[in-house]
Amino acid sequence: MGVRMHVRMARYTTTGDISELIKRAEDGMLPLFEGSPGFRAYSIAVSGDEIFSFSVWDSSDDAEAANAAAAGWVAENMADDITLTEQNFGELMLSTALGVSPARA
Repeated sequence: MGVRMHVRMARYTTTGDISELIKRAEDGMLPLFEGSPGFRAYSIAVSGDEIFSFSVWDSSDDAEAANAAAAGWVAENMADDITLTEQNFGELMLSTALGVSPARA
């Protein structure tokens, strides 16, 4: 049986300095995730004034718990700088970095 992992995806808009916001996430959100059960990976992508956050977890329960932790951290540390516009959860189907592939299922 292949490796099954779950993702939390969040989309934010911002009017702030994106480089500074990414650094704050690396310094604050990443350690929060790293200390959470089931954590596997964290990535941030940027397009224009939008920030896309992806975190990978062992289970859907781990991803849901991370969502609550992320919401609290963002509210305390970035509420004036970013706005959550969308969030989703799903199963990770392919990741070359994490060794996830439907062919390995």
